Amino acid sequence: MLLALTENLQNQLNALRQALSFAPPWAVSFIVLITAVVVAWIIHAVVLAVFRRLARGRRPFLRSILEATKNPTRLGLLLLALGIALPTAPLGPDLTGVLQRCLVLGTIVLLGWIALIALHLGANFYLNQFRLDVEDNLTARKHITQVRVLLRALDTIIVIATVGFALMTFEAVRQYGVSLFASAGVAGLIFGLAAQPVLSNLIAGVQLGMTQPIRLEDAVTIENEYGWIEEINSTYVVVRLWDMRRLIVPLNYFSQKPFYNWTRHSATTVGSVVLYLDYAAPVEVVRQKAIEFVADSRFGEAKVTSVQVTNTTPQAIEVRILVVAASSGITSNVCADVRERLIAFLQQQHPEALPRQRSETVSGLRSKTDNAGKTDAGKTG
Repeated sequence: MLLALTENLQNQLNALRQALSFAPPWAVSFIVLITAVVVAWIIHAVVLAVFRRLARGRRPFLRSILEATKNPTRLGLLLLALGIALPTAPLGPDLTGVLQRCLVLGTIVLLGWIALIALHLGANFYLNQFRLDVEDNLTARKHITQVRVLLRALDTIIVIATVGFALMTFEAVRQYGVSLFASAGVAGLIFGLAAQPVLSNLIAGVQLGMTQPIRLEDAVTIENEYGWIEEINSTYVVVRLWDMRRLIVPLNYFSQKPFYNWTRHSATTVGSVVLYLDYAAPVEVVRQKAIEFVADSRFGEAKVTSVQVTNTTPQAIEVRILVVAASSGITSNVCADVRERLIAFLQQQHPEALPRQRSETVSGLRSKTDNAGKTDAGKTG
């Protein structure tokens, strides 16, 4: 059927060519090729409109497929039309060879484009069953991170393969590349060294996707900075810090250097509130108020696991309050809220608990000692 349709179209274009036999060959060729392109464009628009009408309001996934594939299908139909019309155009052998080479290149690019779109559609279809906007999103973050990282690695491989196949269509380039890497070991070494950062990041991305030391929205501490994994790209990772700054970290950092991951096995995180208070501070009152403030925090449900004096200095004591919540965002907000409310409470109700500096000079100590000795002598006399 396709062969018969192709022959019919070529017969129609030959009839058009004969009707324009009075015109110059280049004009006839232009009209024939443009006619084929216009017909293909109209057919694609009509078919796409029909499918959109069939999928309207009932099949959202089908509509997304249509929107994602409309450009590749249009390009494929145009290439097909040009391939059918090219033998009927009165062109010279040189120009015909150039146009055929362009059609081959267009077909290779189209296949690579289709592979990328199919890959992304499959990934989106798989990820539709996972949601990040829930409290227990550990499984969702695991699958989304794995799919996105592997998707970027496969994108890179498809693009490189497409460019490679496109270059292989040129005889001069193919011979040059073969002779270069077959006879010049130094050139191969230079190429390997130049490609090392790209390859290392690509391998690190695949490794990260499989082992998953980090996932999207993981709470991490990197270079003494606390934040959340916001993006995982093919060469770098974006960390959203607590003050809304963005820390850009190379992808291979996570396979070469240590870092803290606070949500490695669970979305539940532990936060700490550290207060430096005077020795006169009522620790039991601080403990009760911390439990009260966490229980009625407006940022979400959380609880206090411990309130302890974890350190002492000559000037103050260190009181550490540990808070547990269902997600890192809730934990961070609750800790900030409790810290502010405890400071305000101590300022109003227990100002003696605030840290202060105590110092006495040596001369002051001597004068006190001398006065004490004189007093004792007077009493003895």
